Amino acid sequence: MKIKLFLFLLIATSCFAQKTTVYTIGDSTMANKTNPTENPEHGWAQVLQQFFDTNVVVDNRAQNGRSTRSFINENRWDSILKTLKKGDYVFIQFGHNDQKENKPSVYTNPRTAYRQNLIKFVTETRAKGATPVLLSSIVRRNFNEQGTLVDTHGLYPLETRLVATDYKVPFIDLQYLTELLEESYGVEGSKKLHLHFAVGESSFYKTEKHDDTHLSLLGATEIAKLVVAELKKTDLDLKKHLK
Repeated sequence: MKIKLFLFLLIATSCFAQKTTVYTIGDSTMANKTNPTENPEHGWAQVLQQFFDTNVVVDNRAQNGRSTRSFINENRWDSILKTLKKGDYVFIQFGHNDQKENKPSVYTNPRTAYRQNLIKFVTETRAKGATPVLLSSIVRRNFNEQGTLVDTHGLYPLETRLVATDYKVPFIDLQYLTELLEESYGVEGSKKLHLHFAVGESSFYKTEKHDDTHLSLLGATEIAKLVVAELKKTDLDLKKHLK
């Protein structure tokens, strides 16, 4: 009888064991898109779940148009802190909208407000017993006439790296990795990573589409693979749950 009770408790405990949650916070390059079966646009965090086993749940909280400032001011960060638990992870990738000086509601100075907001995410994540991971912004497909990829993010990726170094946070340099990715596809081939459609080529868009910032399913998947490859190089327990 005692053996049966022990086995029952063991099975019950394993069934109700909490899974590890990976929260992803950032902008439209990560965010879930509506109508994923019809919409050509995908965020890279939207396709991340497929690379983990069933012990990990990816909770993608990234939102279109958000910066570190607006993500905090809209209480999106506070909503994560309410459920964030020991053993969870927070993947942090901002910068695309923080640099928009013409939009005061999202703009942050890279050396001051942007840096302080990243530090806030890091320290408050750790206070919950969870692990922060900082990622620099993915590049835009911005080739010049000579076919050279030109940076558009300025100091934001560097400041992300500096915070990661100063606070000993795992860092994935998506700025660099996606530069290599874009260049490997070439000037024309890299259009497949983004949203380039002639009139009538996509039923989702009524007019032609030329978007070098946001991602196609191919682009999102390629970037998720880059993130997974970098995770495998770390000493994080999370990598044990990668397929």
